[in-house]
Parts: sequence; C-alpha cells; structure tokens
Amino acid sequence: MAAIVLFALLAIVLYLTAATALARPLLSGGQPLNRSALLLAGAAVVIHAGTLLSAHRGSLDLHFFSALSLVACVVSALTLVVNIWRPVAALGVIVFPLTALLLALDTFAAPVTVPLALEWQIKLHVIVALVAFSVLSIAAVLAILLAVQERALRHRQFGPWLRALPPLTLTETLMFRLIGAGFLLLTLTLLTGILFVDNLFGQHLIHKTVLSIIAWLVFGTLLYGRWRHGWRGRSAVNLTLIGMGVLLLAFFGTKAVLELILHRTP
Repeated sequence: MAAIVLFALLAIVLYLTAATALARPLLSGGQPLNRSALLLAGAAVVIHAGTLLSAHRGSLDLHFFSALSLVACVVSALTLVVNIWRPVAALGVIVFPLTALLLALDTFAAPVTVPLALEWQIKLHVIVALVAFSVLSIAAVLAILLAVQERALRHRQFGPWLRALPPLTLTETLMFRLIGAGFLLLTLTLLTGILFVDNLFGQHLIHKTVLSIIAWLVFGTLLYGRWRHGWRGRSAVNLTLIGMGVLLLAFFGTKAVLELILHRTP
C-alpha cells in the first residue's frame, strides 16, 4: 500500500510538472509545444496506469473514484496521442492537472473498494464505453478552447497565449474528427450493451441507458448538421458541450448519487 501511495504521488508530481512546462510557453508566446513536457506526462500516465493495476490487482474497479481515475488516465494517454498527431499544448494544460486531482482523490480520499467480477463480454462493453467517453471528453476540451479563441478574437484580445494556440480551423477540424470517432465508439457501446448486458433497462441502468441514447442523438445531430449544413462555431461548441454534459451524467451522475449520497453499490 505504501508503494502505491508513493507511485501515485510521483505520477501527480509529473502531471503537474508537465502541465506547468506546457503552460509557460503559452503565457510567454514561445514554442507552443514542449516535447520534454510530453515525455514527463507520458511517464506520469505509465505510472498512473501501473498504480491502478496494482491497487485493484489488475481488475477493472468501476466504483466512483476509481472509475474517475481510470477515465482520467485514459484521457491523458489520448491527449498525448493527439499532441503527437496534431500539437495542441493547451490540451495538456487543462487535462493533466485534472488527472492529478482525480488520482489524488482516488488515492487519498476514496474509501477502500473491491472490484466486481465481470465476464469478458461486460469488460469489452466497459472498455469501449471508457474509450468513447475519453475521446469525446477531449473533443469537449477542444470545444472550450475553440470558444475561448473565438471570444478573444472577437474582442481583439491578442495575448501571447492566443498566438501560441493552433489556428481556429485546425482546432475545429480536430474537434470534429474526435467527435466522429467518439460517436462511432459510443454507437458500439450501445450495441455491445444491447448484446451483452442481460437487463439493459434494469435497476441502476435505466438512467444511464436513456442519457447515453440522448447524448448519442446530440452528437449524431451535430455530425449531420456539420455534413449537411456546415455547422461550426458557437452552434458546434454548444452542442458538443451539451452532448458531453449529458454523457457525463450518464456515466457518473447516477453512480455519484448511489455511492456518495445513498451509499449503495451499483
């Protein structure tokens, strides 16, 4: 247990150091992507993943704080992949400190939990859902960055941080590509739920199912509007954040009420 705490602390320090290293050039207008910072973040992700595997003995622990920490780890890993593909340093400035916070909560504030035994079909469903949520989470962060950039340009606030961010068109294109990938994964999540979950509309699952379908419809509408009518800008940002908000309620809203308020195990 002491080793797990030490490794968690190391990962937290690395996440925060990486975020600081990425933020400094954004504030000064220097090189927008610090590759050594990404290496630090990569080390943090590996240690974070190892900590989760050790703490839960290689099993998927889907209790509230453990699930949050797991999602944050996957989001951070995908943030690194996105930055290799299309450098957006500001993503790490937002994602890495949040991941450090969620890891700290799971390590130091969460009650001790025991992972539930899951069949491989359910594990597959959970993994697809986890990746779908993570991809769409990054798209939502990009939507926030897009809104901030548009507002700054509209008010002629040309600070160093704005010049360090990617062009609006690049951010928007990347956001829609991630939404497209996340929508496909969310579709697979719903399909695997229908195929593998015995009672999809059973106790504790009805709210999650309905909200997931609503989120799927929101993202599907956005992609259709983009393809058919060229939706962009504020409309695209608003729909992205609405869809992500509904998905956040689907994945963690019911879980939070059951575990933190009613003290029940889902």
